[in-house]
Formats: sequence, structure tokens, C-alpha cells
Amino acid sequence: MNILVTGGTGFIGRWVVKRLIEDNHNVWILDNLSNSSMDNIKEFQVNYPKIFFIKGSITNLPLLETLFTNKFDICYHLAASINVQDSIDNPKTTFENDVIGTFNLLEQCRHSNTKFVYMSTCMVYSRALDEEGISENHSTCPTSPYAAAKLAGEQLALSFYYAYGLPVTILRPFNTYGPYQKQNSEGGVISIFINKKLMNKPLKVYGSGKQTRDFLYVTDCANFVVAAGYSSRTEGKVLNAGSGSDISITDLAKMIAGEDGSIKYIPHIHPQSEIKKLLCNSKLAEKTLCWKPEVSLAEGITKTEEFLKNKLLLEGI
Repeated sequence: MNILVTGGTGFIGRWVVKRLIEDNHNVWILDNLSNSSMDNIKEFQVNYPKIFFIKGSITNLPLLETLFTNKFDICYHLAASINVQDSIDNPKTTFENDVIGTFNLLEQCRHSNTKFVYMSTCMVYSRALDEEGISENHSTCPTSPYAAAKLAGEQLALSFYYAYGLPVTILRPFNTYGPYQKQNSEGGVISIFINKKLMNKPLKVYGSGKQTRDFLYVTDCANFVVAAGYSSRTEGKVLNAGSGSDISITDLAKMIAGEDGSIKYIPHIHPQSEIKKLLCNSKLAEKTLCWKPEVSLAEGITKTEEFLKNKLLLEGI
């Protein structure tokens, strides 16, 4: 197939692209590189002739019109402004990228009848109320402009499904981590903690550390995203993906730091947007896609630490 991945040089996008080229598709990547690097896809460009990179923005309509002459079968839309604090400081930029940019892509997909797979976020939810976890029917409560923009993008996409019959799928993965995640991104707590440990620095925990997260290893996330695009059973649906287990940030810090590690508690940078308990219920994804996560948290942390160790060695740190 001909497949477009927006945000394809980003953390999750890079792994989605990897899966798609392993399946021998023609893959176009659209990314403005504002929050990513060409280094993430360098190995693919060297070894795989069916990958095409375009530097540009989803807010650039003439560029999108030219790009969509390639007649894509699927558009995996991962490009977004993803930083919560940035969205609080400058909501206009987040709105323009995550809402208007999404609308621009939907219009192109509508005219070319391209399946649209929209990467949303677990941040649209309110806190988990029990150990059953958060299902797709759980109440939403966007506590930041980022979450609100993602929720608006979801509703726009679903409106194109109902109004025009455009094949649309909405994905809400929980806290994804693993190799190639940036160590200065507020959402990448595992990579940040591991990097601090390797640099012999204290692991900084925001707030009390009692807040919990459900961590999903990036290859499991990428398999979920790609499978959702392949299947017609996902059309018109919202699907969660997570491990089904949550852990407090304090316990996570202790797990990574080990007995000799140092943990430091600091004031939260945006406590008003903190979700106290995130625990995923992925039963619908399991039923619809026969998908289940394969990498445990302990195994994923080990893989991520090995990657970051090698990265530091290459950088001579």
C-alpha cells in the first residue's frame, strides 16, 4: 500500500514506520522536525528504497494537496504539539497544529477516500475510578489545551466518518515509553529517570509521586497502531491500548534508581492538569484486533536502559 505517516520521525512515529516498511509498504513521512530528528529514521533511509521524507507542516495546505496526489491507502496521523505545559503557555499553537492541522488532513483524506487513523491520547480521560481501569466509555475531562485539542480532533474525525463515510479510527494509547524517546519531554518519565540514573543524578518526582500511570512499551504501541489501520473492524471506533497495570511514579522511580539511587521530590509544574490515576482497560482492542502487549514493564525498562547506555557511549558522555 501507499501509506502516509505524519510525525513519522517522532518517537512513536519512528516505530510505526519501522513496522510498515517491514510489511513492505511504500511509506511517506511528513514531519516539520520541530520535536524530532532525522537520526530516528536514518537506518531506514539507507536500507529501504520505498521510504520518502517530506519536511513540512500539516498546516501547509498547498503542500498537503501536492502530497495527496500519491493516492494514499492509509494516513496514520501522529503529528501534533504534545507538550502539556507548552499548551498551557501557548494554547494557540497547540490549537493550530492539533485541530486545524487535523482538519486539513481530514479534508485531503475525504477527497481521496484515504483511511484516517488518528493518534489521540489517554490524557483526554478523567482519573480511573477502580481497578477495572479506563475503558473507551469512561468520562472525558480535558484538563489542558493539549487534551482539549486532541479531543476536538477526535470529534472532527468521527464527524467525517458519520457525515461522509470516511473510514476513521481513533486511538488512545496510554503512557508509551522506550528507545528513541526524548529525555527532556515531560511525558517521557521512564526515559528521563533512566537518563538521570545513568548520569548519576537524582531522579526528580513531581508532586507527591502517588499519581499512577499505565506504561506501554513502544513496539507494543506501534503494533497496535499499525494493526488498527489494517483492519476494517476498527472503523468508526475509539480504541484504548495499555498494559492493564498501573504503577505510582514513586514506585517507578525506586524501580529504576535501585537501592543506591537518589530520588528528589519537587513542586509540580502544572498540578491542575495532573490525572491522579491512569489505568487502561484494553479489552476492546483485544477483541477487535486480537492485540495484547507483549513486553513487561521490567523488560521494557531494561531495553530502554540498554539503548540509552549505548547512546551515551556514542556521544562520549
